[in-house]
Amino acid sequence: MDDHAVDPAFRAHLLRIVDVSERELDKLIRELQDHWAETQREHILRRHGELRRLGIPTRDIYGRIRAELGARRFAPKPMTERQIRRLIYG
Repeated sequence: MDDHAVDPAFRAHLLRIVDVSERELDKLIRELQDHWAETQREHILRRHGELRRLGIPTRDIYGRIRAELGARRFAPKPMTERQIRRLIYG
């Protein structure tokens, strides 16, 4: 079975309420599913890289990541900035 399979009735509903093509909707569904399947570790490492590329100072990155973790779909237990730093650098 396709990892990105969506209930056909839900997909049809989305096509009725959102002005996108079927192809665009399928891409959007895949992107959302991939985003919400991301583990805490994957999220921290990805965001660290993104924020570094934006030139955000390292001292600010940890706090931003810490604040973001609470908004994740399956909110993990809170992490300290030290735990985030150790996860990134080992």
